Amino acid sequence: MCGIGGIWHFGGTAEAQLSADVRALTDAIAYRGPDGDGHWVDAQIGIALGHRRLAIIDLSAAGFQPMSSANERVVITYNGELYNAAEMAAELAMPFRGHSDTEILVEAIARYGIDAALRRTNGLFAFAAFDRSTRTLHLARDRLGIKPLYYSRQNGRIGFASELKALRAIPGFRFTLDPSAVAAYLRHGCVPAPRTIYREVAKLLPGERIEVTAHEMRNELYWDLASIAKSRQATMTQHDFDDVVDELDQLLGDAVKRQMISDVPLGAFLSGGIDSSAVVALMRAAGNGSVKTFSIGFREKAFNEADHARAVARHLGTEHTELILSAAEAQAVIPKLPAIYDEPFADSSQIPTYLVSQLARSKVTVALSGDGGDEVFGGYVRYRGIAGLWNTLRHVPSGARHFGASAIRWLSPEGYDVLGRAVPRGLRPTHFGDKIHKAAGLLDADGPIEMYRRLISQWASSDRLMPGTIEASGWLDRLAPGTEGLETSARLRLLDMMGYLPDDILTKVDRAAMAVSLEVRVPLLDHRVVEYAWGLPPGQLIANGKTKRPLRAVLSRYVPDALFERPKMGFGVPIGEWLRGPLRGWAEDLMAPDLLAQQGLFDPLVLRQRWDEHLSGRRNWQHALWTVLQFQAWWQTYR
Repeated sequence: MCGIGGIWHFGGTAEAQLSADVRALTDAIAYRGPDGDGHWVDAQIGIALGHRRLAIIDLSAAGFQPMSSANERVVITYNGELYNAAEMAAELAMPFRGHSDTEILVEAIARYGIDAALRRTNGLFAFAAFDRSTRTLHLARDRLGIKPLYYSRQNGRIGFASELKALRAIPGFRFTLDPSAVAAYLRHGCVPAPRTIYREVAKLLPGERIEVTAHEMRNELYWDLASIAKSRQATMTQHDFDDVVDELDQLLGDAVKRQMISDVPLGAFLSGGIDSSAVVALMRAAGNGSVKTFSIGFREKAFNEADHARAVARHLGTEHTELILSAAEAQAVIPKLPAIYDEPFADSSQIPTYLVSQLARSKVTVALSGDGGDEVFGGYVRYRGIAGLWNTLRHVPSGARHFGASAIRWLSPEGYDVLGRAVPRGLRPTHFGDKIHKAAGLLDADGPIEMYRRLISQWASSDRLMPGTIEASGWLDRLAPGTEGLETSARLRLLDMMGYLPDDILTKVDRAAMAVSLEVRVPLLDHRVVEYAWGLPPGQLIANGKTKRPLRAVLSRYVPDALFERPKMGFGVPIGEWLRGPLRGWAEDLMAPDLLAQQGLFDPLVLRQRWDEHLSGRRNWQHALWTVLQFQAWWQTYR
């Protein structure tokens, strides 16, 4: 895994300037590739490609980048891994200088063209390939959006890189804060693609490629998940469930085995949940010796999964390493977050993700992860919850639903908390009043997509906090029309896979892991697994209160049910409690009235009201406040 970038002056420029600019770009993301620093410059054309190498496959000089094809027509800078490199090499049937997948990819592009080469790939990647004969630059991102790629075209130039900070190193580029993107960030806790926090910069979408010439840019999806999902759901048939489990076991086993190929030490994250346990179980089944596994835990029992991970590791016989953290150790990561994430990002599980990556990097260079299992196999409660609720409410007139919601909201959250004291402490949900009011918001929603929007929003609306700002379109507005015709739970799963998964989950993992020079692979997101799952009826994924049914059944073949059948915990930290305690001073500084006035973005009275309600314990605004605080921390770092 690596850091890539480059710049193209369409009118040409001095070689010394190009070399200095591309070196500054790669220096900014040196941690993504500490094993090598390469540059290729053509001053006559005005282009320079840069590469920071994290050596995984072919550690020799034959794997150095940027790399030219044998005929010197195509030059590539590439961040990723091809898991079918052997098959692609066999099809090319040519002598190779080494055995890196970079060489195979660049030769495939030179032989077949960009589209045919991309169709042949199985892997995770982001790359830039320059065709010298046609003076065309190709930018591409993997099908599921596991690896990032940013670009900006301005002043007769285009710059592109793995992270924003690399683009910021290019002299003369403008970077203007986009308030509409800030408003979208407040809803989602991340900036939805293809937007970024800057007006002048965009992200490639998952499965997208861009063709750039001196005169134009053309974007297209070479792999369209929405079309694939709708096609497979339209033609699905009810297979015997045992056959489904057999097929999935074989397919996942192949995906895991392919992703275990490495010339450096390899391990896996293990939380003890279904997804990571399935990946580790299949690694052990691959029979390649001992497997190194890593987990972290917290002294706060409600957030600690270390005992579950240890039990699974013991059963599978892995070489397990765990670290139990204090709150102070976890909080020490917070000042690093703006530099790590490079763009406002507010999924608080970013903290343990960074810490487990750091732990793994102490012993391995590559780690397999269970990310994606919930989206691929229907693991989130909201899928069946929203589908079931709307199936009931759609028969109720909208006026009656709105009246019922208003009646529920008549009593404040604090009032419901008082009523909740009548429930025995062990059965009483935390923040009972907040949950009641959130449920009321679902009752008067006009359809399942609006229910989903309200459920995932950190701020239900930015109108009050950012008066006069129009929120940029998020993934719902962009993607929801393409999900029409699917059953409700399938629509929501598809929205998560195309929006929440790449913009939040995979961004979180990429930045946390690459900050410590760790490559993370995600076998549950092998595109063959994703396509297979979309061919299954919703009832084979979720039924009788059970989510991820086929994945659970596969795991049951390797691990006793008692070790993983328990309520889902997630991978969080007690941010709400920390904000009332040790992080209070830090938060107060970031929300100081003079700082807010200097920015001119947020209404200080609205923010102060939320902060006071949270401090008093009357309301739980931890997620909403965390989005503001992470923006403020980012703004202070990069303003």
